[in-house]
Amino acid sequence: MAIKIDMLRCFQAVAGQGSLAAAATALGRTPSAVSMMLKQFEDHIGAPLFETTRKARLTPLGALILAEAQRELGHFDRTIQAIEGLSQAKLGSVRLAVTPSVAQTVLPPVLLQFMQDHPNVRIDLRDMDSAAVAEELTHDRADIGLASIAALPGFERQTLFSDAFGVVCRADHPLSQNWHDLNWTDLQGVDFIANGLCAQITDEAFQPVLEAARLTVRNTASLLGLVQAGMGLTLLPRLAVLPGFSDLCFLPLRDTTVRRTVWMVTPPRQMVPPAVRAFAEVLRRLRVNDRSSAAGSGTGLGKIGGLAKGMDAETGMR
Repeated sequence: MAIKIDMLRCFQAVAGQGSLAAAATALGRTPSAVSMMLKQFEDHIGAPLFETTRKARLTPLGALILAEAQRELGHFDRTIQAIEGLSQAKLGSVRLAVTPSVAQTVLPPVLLQFMQDHPNVRIDLRDMDSAAVAEELTHDRADIGLASIAALPGFERQTLFSDAFGVVCRADHPLSQNWHDLNWTDLQGVDFIANGLCAQITDEAFQPVLEAARLTVRNTASLLGLVQAGMGLTLLPRLAVLPGFSDLCFLPLRDTTVRRTVWMVTPPRQMVPPAVRAFAEVLRRLRVNDRSSAAGSGTGLGKIGGLAKGMDAETGMR
């Protein structure tokens, strides 16, 4: 008969309690069942584990075997806890590949709540442009991708949020004075700074503005810094503007309905660990407030620090 884990647990209980009756109570079994299990264990070993029938003192061999039994039981119990923790999303890891502005504004409250609810789950967050997000997913280096990317074969894709494009300029820029009538023709002849998101805008009237741009910047913070320094203006989705640039304005455009969509991309649900499913579920409940509709009410002009508060994403740029 092979040694079973129950034999080790029974032996440990008897050695620890000092009697069959006390061990039976601790294990929730009858004394006869404990006695039978212990006898089977001793028969398999071929030598007694206790000096007397009262089970008060271990034999030298019994003391050696108890040490091994305790070590094995400890390892077994930790393994069971790990398995249960993984299955219940109490343990594990979540690898996130996201665009920088998502990392800076959308994720902090999500991460805070998730890590409070799952204190033993590790998070690996890396920010990159949308093309790199797709690469990380397809090469199994990320569990969840947050970006504006096309559908990937073998992955599930769900809309996280979308927002409208608008002009971002300094608060003292002349265009900010007539923001309520802003259209593509107002951007012709200005110093326009292109960025990776501009490729999403297919309006014919915007193409001359884009073609005239002498400067292209793909890092969001650098882009806004240049606008802040008076190098020109740019075009971004409303929620793609990093907080902290309170002296900039977001100006809604009248003659375009183009919106940017940010997706959550994951492997099929049955292919991801419970911790990843739990994090994805938190993201699914995310509600992002795109306040670009305020333009029609006369409140569309505002400093970016207020307009972009809390929610942000981007694509094609860092």
